[in-house]
Amino acid sequence: MNRLPRLVTLLLWIGLVRAADPVVPLAGTQPLTVPGDLASNLVAGVDRFLLRKIEESVALRARYWHRDFTSADAYNRSVETNRQRLARILGVRDARSAVTTPELLATVDQPARVGQGAGYDIDVVRWPAFGGVHGEGLLLTPTGRAPVADLIAIPDAEQTPEQLCGLAPGIPVESQFARRLAESGCRVLIPTIIDRTMGPHLGRARLTAREFLYRSAFELGRHLIGYEVQKVLAAVDWYAASGGTARRPVGVIGWGEGGLLALYAGALDTRIGAVAVSGYFEDRNHVWEEPIDRNVFGLLEQFGDAELASLVAPRPLILEAARGPEITVSGQGGGAPARLLTPRRATVEQEVQRARQLMAGLPGTAALELIVSGDGTGPFGTERALQAFLRAAAPGAPLAAGGAAPRATRAPVDPAGRQLRQLQEIDHHSQRLLAESPEVRREFMKRLDFKSPEAYARSSEDYRRYFSEEVVGHFDDPLLPPNVHSRQAYETEKWIGYEVTLDVFPEVMAYGLLLVPRDLKPGERRPVVVCQHGLEGRPQNIVTGNHEAYHDFAARLADRGFITFAPQNLYIFTDRFRTLQRKSNALKKTLFSTIVPQHQQIVDWLGTLPFVDSGRIAFYGLSYGGKSAMRIPPLVTKYVLSICSADFNEWVGKNAATAGTMGRYSYVWGGEYEIFEFDLGSTFNYAEMAALIAPRPFMVERGHFDGVAPDESVAWEFGKVKFLYAARLGLGDRCEMETFVGPHTINGKGTFDFLHRHLRWPQP
Repeated sequence: MNRLPRLVTLLLWIGLVRAADPVVPLAGTQPLTVPGDLASNLVAGVDRFLLRKIEESVALRARYWHRDFTSADAYNRSVETNRQRLARILGVRDARSAVTTPELLATVDQPARVGQGAGYDIDVVRWPAFGGVHGEGLLLTPTGRAPVADLIAIPDAEQTPEQLCGLAPGIPVESQFARRLAESGCRVLIPTIIDRTMGPHLGRARLTAREFLYRSAFELGRHLIGYEVQKVLAAVDWYAASGGTARRPVGVIGWGEGGLLALYAGALDTRIGAVAVSGYFEDRNHVWEEPIDRNVFGLLEQFGDAELASLVAPRPLILEAARGPEITVSGQGGGAPARLLTPRRATVEQEVQRARQLMAGLPGTAALELIVSGDGTGPFGTERALQAFLRAAAPGAPLAAGGAAPRATRAPVDPAGRQLRQLQEIDHHSQRLLAESPEVRREFMKRLDFKSPEAYARSSEDYRRYFSEEVVGHFDDPLLPPNVHSRQAYETEKWIGYEVTLDVFPEVMAYGLLLVPRDLKPGERRPVVVCQHGLEGRPQNIVTGNHEAYHDFAARLADRGFITFAPQNLYIFTDRFRTLQRKSNALKKTLFSTIVPQHQQIVDWLGTLPFVDSGRIAFYGLSYGGKSAMRIPPLVTKYVLSICSADFNEWVGKNAATAGTMGRYSYVWGGEYEIFEFDLGSTFNYAEMAALIAPRPFMVERGHFDGVAPDESVAWEFGKVKFLYAARLGLGDRCEMETFVGPHTINGKGTFDFLHRHLRWPQP
């Protein structure tokens, strides 16, 4: 009969209740009275934070630029590091082919010549670019005279080379700029670029062809943009080798996606003497809304379109404000939602003005010329724009009056077959990179020191820093005072549960459930297990309801006497959180750039509680929580161990494979468009991430029937981790994998034993 007063006294002492409060908070915290869904509030706050960071990025880019305006040569030298950075994030990394001469594509039934126009011939060609990948398209060559310039005319993703020169319908005559330039005496190469047809691609991927190829490339440190820029630059190599830079100027012009490629190519290669961009140039602060194949990791850290224009300078850059491609991608079927709209004239003019300000000290900035078609939404490839481009590319060469449409001389090229060849070549190249990636990562990690666990920990610091800054992404903002609010939400025979919020950054909070055992003794400090839900989960899912994947594992651990904390991570509300990844990527950040500081704030605060042992805080996550278990503990080193449940596998293959065993399980085919992380293939697969957790204890929990990956690929990757702990560090007892006959779920047997042993807490 007297137990209840004694229990209340004890709870008051350890700060679990306060008398007479309508909301019962944890001692030392303020009452949590925020209305609404806290998980939704959390995601909305991060969204506002990232949008503000995008706006702020424009002014912050100046930190990375040190322009020297004393001469054109000095200027180009001063921006070379920026040019190298651009090449890096575009994935322009593969050596281009030494042999650059295009081949005429002919068969015994069909000659290479496909048409003739007013003073030029049209041939079907392909040219080697890199690693077995070719460019393919049409070559328009003047007849009876030497070309006045060597040009590359790049169509939009929804256009074919035949349309751009008038051999096929689809582009108004006044916008067939490749044909007009050929009529003016230029040799013009028109490359095919990957289109946006919806799948299935390779029989499975129901997303655009561009997104399909982007996914694997991005994971392997490449990019579809970079691949297609390489094709353009390989053509420049040919022009240069055939005397183009010595005898004839080289120019690049494009509309829509072609304008994007022309701008990037001109920014990267100073051999291109003139660049024209139509229907593309504008403020890039909404790049996260554009098709995901434009998602360049870290683009806005150093580059908007104005900064790219400054890399073209002092060479002429012609910008045409004209109607651009307008598309909407619903995202249904597996791809990322997106939209493209014609750039607003005011936005174009503002970005042009910003470009001029960046180049204000450089002589000849008048070479940056803006031409407005109508009100900025008129036809592309206008007479004024082509005259300006030709004047820049071939001074003195007049723009010819438009002639008759070219005449076809044979059956037309099959555009679908050409697209398939182009898609397959790029996919095969990415798959070769995937096969080679283990050795690339081995070379990357070779500086680790295995002389002792202490030496190893010191040698891993540089890798941890690289992981933070170049892979996960790191915000420099200091953590705010936690300003903790809480309210009692649960009460059982063995523990009391609280909803808790903590401030992290302006607009960004952390939120979760804290479960505190009732049998705490005065002065006692216990271990904590931070228990992490998976995709679309909530903290409540791992506390009550016996969810089929979680089985209340946070509550079960609290029943065993552990303090547990279940954070709300960002991966909830489908596209609401997935677009956070798009916004983050533009800033050289990821979802985990926000999640990691949330967890840092959580563990820092947990360590201040009088009943917590700050040296015994562990992490245990399932599914997306298992992904968290691989990314958070390497950077939040107060986590003394990590358990990855229902996620550990050969992660790079899981994201990049389109064939073989891993291809059957690959995210390439799924709707998780945010899952891909730039350049993991060259840096950190799961074995390398686990190496950043070592020498702290690490465990994998794996159900044999878990559809995440087949057993053999999980065992393959885990074998590398076990070798590290047991053979290289002599700490085999700190690394385990429990397998069980079951699906994608918490098993809660070997992992619970692992927690009891390494957190030094007695079994019940």
